[in-house]
Amino acid sequence: MKRLLVAASLGLAAISGYAQDYPSRAISITVPNPPGGMNQIHAQPLSDILEKLTKQPAPIVNRSGGTGAVGTAYVANQPPDGYNVLVNANNIYLVIEKDKLYGIKSPYSLDKIALLALMSADPLIMVVNPSLPVKTVQELTSLAKSKPNELVYASSGPYGIVHVPLAMYVDATGVKMRHLPTTGGGPAIIQTLGNHAQVTCGGPASLFPHVNSGKLRALASWGIKPHPAYPNVQTFKSMGYDIEAYLWVGLFTAAGVPEPTFKKMRALIGKALNDPGFKQALEKVRVVPDYRDAPEFRKFFDADYKRMAAVIKKIGKL
Repeated sequence: MKRLLVAASLGLAAISGYAQDYPSRAISITVPNPPGGMNQIHAQPLSDILEKLTKQPAPIVNRSGGTGAVGTAYVANQPPDGYNVLVNANNIYLVIEKDKLYGIKSPYSLDKIALLALMSADPLIMVVNPSLPVKTVQELTSLAKSKPNELVYASSGPYGIVHVPLAMYVDATGVKMRHLPTTGGGPAIIQTLGNHAQVTCGGPASLFPHVNSGKLRALASWGIKPHPAYPNVQTFKSMGYDIEAYLWVGLFTAAGVPEPTFKKMRALIGKALNDPGFKQALEKVRVVPDYRDAPEFRKFFDADYKRMAAVIKKIGKL
């Protein structure tokens, strides 16, 4: 018994010492997509500031594939030592819900991943090609009802972050529109710019240049309040539609990091995300910083997951 107590004491001392030294080497940042896009926009300033704060490297590694599943699975399966973090968005659970629908085993499970912090949560913005004779959601709905299955909405792919909010709108209004799935948010915008689709949605940052130039017309926001870059665009909530959706980006790590180290991780991440340099990098591209530590992020994550999963189940198999 004495030996066990001594061993346990040594183990606790090792963990405590390990946490005290954290971080003593490079923290690897996984982006589960090709370079570019929202996850990269957040990862780059995070890397720069972590290097400044820790005097250690913080390399970004792009591990793309499977709509983010490859990079997410990589981090989920790393040792829980605090030296691997993941920058990911809604796809972290959208992939799982899609797999459930088709009876496919996902390459990772959410119990293998710990939430660290929310970095931003911008509402999706609905846009239409300006050739469409509508300036409000009500006018779009009336037009769509008068021409069932004639209007087309473009998405980033089935069950993705563009498809699910638009499916919310279709269900809430009872309109019938055709779905044009593409290979990403950018291609969905291109299809709408070219009038191959008349409606799409996306993050405020990616749509702003096209709305600002008049090449797309913004009709509505899925947030609970207007986005600063779109102050005159009404929210669906304000119009009486109980629908809400965000393009958010968060930070994750492998589950099971010892609590002393996890606390140091959270403190370090909080310091980085509150750094003026990080905030300025996001604001420069019209993304609103929205730092929330792990407990607050968990509340947001669970509510968002519940909303989106319910829509995917309603969409069903395509």
